[in-house]
Amino acid sequence: MDAEAMKLLAASLAIGLGAIGPGFGIGLIASGALQALGRNPDASGVIVPNMFVAIAFAEALAILALVVALILLFVI
Repeated sequence: MDAEAMKLLAASLAIGLGAIGPGFGIGLIASGALQALGRNPDASGVIVPNMFVAIAFAEALAILALVVALILLFVI
């Protein structure tokens, strides 16, 4: 296996595995928020902003994985 193939494999593993965790995390966050809103709709003023902050933190990990994959492709 040559160096170019190794770079492509490393980049695809970086973004592939790096996006699985945030994907599950965002799903769990949304599920919990929707269950909480279903039980207490009056609490939406507290739940929804906190949900969006938690989604942003989870999505930051996927963006970091994308940056690592791009570095592997174009810099190294």
